[in-house]
Amino acid sequence: MVQHSFASRAYRDDAVVLRTHKLGEADRIITLLTKHHGQVRAVAKGVRRTSSRFGARLEPFMVADLQLVSGRTLDIVTQAVAKGAYGGSIAADYGRYTVAAAMTETAEKLTDVDGEDGTAQYNLLVGALAALSRNEHAAGLILDSYLLRALATGGWAPSFTDCSRCGMPGPHTAFSAPLGGMVCAQCRPPGSPAPAAETVTLLAALLTGEWTTADASLPQHRKEAAGLVAAYLQWHLERVLKSLKHVERS
Repeated sequence: MVQHSFASRAYRDDAVVLRTHKLGEADRIITLLTKHHGQVRAVAKGVRRTSSRFGARLEPFMVADLQLVSGRTLDIVTQAVAKGAYGGSIAADYGRYTVAAAMTETAEKLTDVDGEDGTAQYNLLVGALAALSRNEHAAGLILDSYLLRALATGGWAPSFTDCSRCGMPGPHTAFSAPLGGMVCAQCRPPGSPAPAAETVTLLAALLTGEWTTADASLPQHRKEAAGLVAAYLQWHLERVLKSLKHVERS
């Protein structure tokens, strides 16, 4: 009867490891973003022992096919098969590590509603970690593209063309995080920053994944864009992202 109950509570899902922390002498609590079950907190028993069969598959930034058992407060990981071994190459480079940490912290904040389906956020994060591990683009660009797209997926899509308040066709010269992006002269709040036109073009490219445009951008426009993305993220998450301050910006 107990065995049947255990089996009935088992489920399988793909997951990316967002964060881990120690539990007791050999276990870890792992925060996961799963493909079909949203954010899950689970115990991985014995993973800190050198003899653990799947400890390395449950490190931050790793993607795995997991077998879990539902628990009262925490689920239990019973199996882990590696699907995307991104952790090693990311952790070997400090710049990429800080970017990945900012991405996983964002994903955790955006999916912390109980039972909320995080499939779109999962796919977005896995794609960004894969690109980061393969060094496909500058790490800062991958981060800012991920942050903009994650916010858009979460319901806070910025506008970098039409006025985000009244809809007047752009281009416009002022940016307002509270109003949702670029704003016209009539809607512009006092003190709003006026980014360079090239910066606005870069932001639009990062949001839509136009990498040819993004990769060709100049350092000063990347830096300005990063500041606007950080302000937009902080406003809509209503909290400071701790890991973002460690990201190195050239």
